[in-house]
Formats: sequence, structure tokens, C-alpha cells
Amino acid sequence: MGIDFGIDRLATLSNGERVANPRHLRKMLAKLAKLQRTLARRCKGSGRWRRRRLKVARLHARIADSRTDFLAKLTTDLVRRFDLIGIEDLDVRGMMARRSLPRSISDVGMHAFRRMLTYKCAWYGRELRVADRFFPSSKRCSECGFLAEVLPLEVREWCCPQCGAAHDRDQNAARNILAAGHVATARGGRVRPPAAKAAGGCARRSVNQPALL
Repeated sequence: MGIDFGIDRLATLSNGERVANPRHLRKMLAKLAKLQRTLARRCKGSGRWRRRRLKVARLHARIADSRTDFLAKLTTDLVRRFDLIGIEDLDVRGMMARRSLPRSISDVGMHAFRRMLTYKCAWYGRELRVADRFFPSSKRCSECGFLAEVLPLEVREWCCPQCGAAHDRDQNAARNILAAGHVATARGGRVRPPAAKAAGGCARRSVNQPALL
């Protein structure tokens, strides 16, 4: 299965499945802003200030826990269903540098998504292929291989001028990522990360990790 990450849709799979972005932060943004405004009016160091600061911290923790729980369930479902998963090596740090995207990208949790996929593929014995970040997954036609010179980010659907195939940008990218993963496997490339490296040195088994038989 090839997976293309996004903001409007958290993930688009090469078989046409789409995973909506829950936007955990955006749902709580108004409440968080209200708490932070109240905190700013409190006298720093006072009892009321400490109680309000604790409420802000708890809300941040709730948002983070909701995001982690969603990604953990999603990645576990993916590695249980598919033997080979292809993803793209995204430059998350560079994407965060853009003025209009940092909050939306951080709300998605792309880095956490890839990290979970990596160690769960090692747990379940699946193959994870990572396409190079410069691989033109969106601009290449998945039907005939035609490569478009320019494809602005705001263009979500396009037609191949060579074969006439109509593409959804994200699904086309997912198909190309999957094809790149199959090519790497056929060439005999290493398809599984070492278990110790993928597990990140974690000694305890998570509830999502399969029990050893």
C-alpha cells in the first residue's frame, strides 16, 4: 500500500481510501485561546495564576494524547492489513518554515506517523519502503509515467496531457509511491529496518505490539 500524507486529508492510500484529518488542535483552539488570555491577566506566581496554568497544561496534554491515540490506532490498522507499505520522506522541518503551514502540519503529526509506522512494521514483520523526498510523486502520471514540469500546490486534480488520465493529486502520488516501493523491492534493496533501530531502544512492549509466540 502506498500512502501520501496531507493536511486536508491526513492520508490518502493508493487503493482509494482516504483518512480524514481530525484536526485535534483546531477543535480546541478557541478554548485554548480563552484559557491563555485568562492566564495572561493573572498575577504571575499567584495561586490563581498557578491553577489557570495547570488548566492550560492539561488541555495541551489532552490534545497531544488525542492525536497520539488516533495515530497509534491508524498505524496499527495499516500494518495489520498490508505486507508492504510505501511512504515519502517528507522534509517536515522545511514545511514548518512556511508562514501559513506550521500549525496545520504540527496538528497532523507527520513525524509521529512515520515513527510509529517504522517500529510497528518491525514488530509485525512488514516491509516499509521510503521514497526519496525529491521523488516527483505528485507530478508523475501513475498511468503512463509522464512527468509534469510544474504542478502548483493548489492544483488538487489534473489530467495527463499524454494519456488523458484524470488524477486526484494525492491518490496519484500514493500510487507512484507504491510503485517506487515495488521497484526497490524487485531490485533487492533492504526492505526492513533493523529491529533494534526501528524499536528505538524501547524495552517495554506497547499495547499495540503483537505478543511474541
